[in-house]
Amino acid sequence: MTGFEAPVPLLPEILALHGQWRAPRAAVICGDTTLDWRAFTASNHRFAHALASRGIAAGDRVGVVMSNGLPMVQVLFGSLAAGAVSVPINLSVSDEALVAMLVDAGIRALVVSADQQHRLTPLLQQLPDALRVTVTSGPGEDAWESLDVFCAGQPDTLPDVVRALDPDAPLNIIYSSGTTGLPKGILHTQRTRRDWAYDLAIALRYHGAARTLLTIGLYSNISWVAMLCTVLAGGTLVLHERFDPAAFVATAASERITHTAMVPIQFQRVVEHLQAHGGDVSSLQAMMSCGSPLREGLKRDIFAHFPCGIIELYGLTEGIITTLDPEDAEGRWASVGRPLIGTDLRIVDEHNRELPHGVSGEIVSRGRISMPGYWRREDANAEAQYIDANGRQWLRSGDIGYVDAEGFLYIVDRKKDMILSGGQNIYPQDIEAVLVQHPCVSDVAVIGVPSARWGESPLALVVPAPGAAVAEGELLAWANARLGKQQRLADLKFIDALPRNPNGKILKRELRLQFAE
Repeated sequence: MTGFEAPVPLLPEILALHGQWRAPRAAVICGDTTLDWRAFTASNHRFAHALASRGIAAGDRVGVVMSNGLPMVQVLFGSLAAGAVSVPINLSVSDEALVAMLVDAGIRALVVSADQQHRLTPLLQQLPDALRVTVTSGPGEDAWESLDVFCAGQPDTLPDVVRALDPDAPLNIIYSSGTTGLPKGILHTQRTRRDWAYDLAIALRYHGAARTLLTIGLYSNISWVAMLCTVLAGGTLVLHERFDPAAFVATAASERITHTAMVPIQFQRVVEHLQAHGGDVSSLQAMMSCGSPLREGLKRDIFAHFPCGIIELYGLTEGIITTLDPEDAEGRWASVGRPLIGTDLRIVDEHNRELPHGVSGEIVSRGRISMPGYWRREDANAEAQYIDANGRQWLRSGDIGYVDAEGFLYIVDRKKDMILSGGQNIYPQDIEAVLVQHPCVSDVAVIGVPSARWGESPLALVVPAPGAAVAEGELLAWANARLGKQQRLADLKFIDALPRNPNGKILKRELRLQFAE
């Protein structure tokens, strides 16, 4: 008897089926414009056919330098439907870094939003000779072709090329934040992105009626997680062009938002708005926080203001993920939870020996959502790889943590942020956790600075709370009285603000350049 071969569709086919079977339901909302699933998939397919008609083939890279909005969604998912590889760029990077990323990716096409066109035009001579498209209200200018003109007259059906795609074909490249060094292109395939969507949709509690508010740039992997989970389930994306806490609360009420994904500093601003002005956030069913650790005080505040609580996600775009469910938070406020379904992790020492419960070491992981590697960076691939005694490959995180007896992971610090003082390992996060308890401290980062006696010593950089009445020396003495002997600060300085990337991570590399040289 001949068996039945069940199809295993990739994301382009899954979304095309949503366009057929969920046609009347809203897929994307931005401002006053709503696209239902039929219109959404049709616009994606027209862009995909337009790429093919201009010689952009499956596997070719499409640079995306765009602000949040419907056109960016069309370009990202249209590239997906063409089998092309989208390369969304963080808008906050310098022109030099932007050019370096696009050149490194070897883009064959470049799409920009209207607000970015003036920035990119002077840089074109440094970029590969690529197809250039812009989002304008009329014809494109100079070297740019209008997106509307580019897509005009194209079919709204799914291109045949994607049905023949290898599951291991590349889907997108997201460049790392650069918090610990030069950005690297993190490659994901059609298979890994589909598996991300399936596994994270379960962990983050997405469903077909999900209405997901996105406030972070769509170049961020945080937004990709929320986008892919929502569209896989056939839900609705609600886009904000930029983050504003008042707009977040108002939209949560008016659009009956069920899901969102933000970084801790955004949640802090929303909580502050709710404390000052109130608001209806009762529709929210599941919220994800990631990008940087949620401090215990903020986590408690979120639980106090949102009935759904918070799911804290620890993870790397490279493919290491754990989540702490709201039901597990009580008594484990400092934990980032347990591995994603189907993912394993270990804690290893500097000799790659597995460590027991309660002992800190580097976090390594293996699972089906792991990236196949960095784009054109075999050196970085080798550095990120750990091979166990059975010959199995694991992905290094560069983070230090430990697992308790119940299997919950706790992050101690970034491996590269660790301070080596007098032969002792000092973890800045432990010191920061003490300082943030002081009522006059709004934000804090601890870095290592050179010391003739100890090799390195901890320096605290503190953003004072508004109206704070404490001197640097007074706060230094307060902190050192509560720190262990090896942890004590060599100095403490007040600064106006800590440098952060758009995902909320503190750029300690920049602080070291400024204060540790």
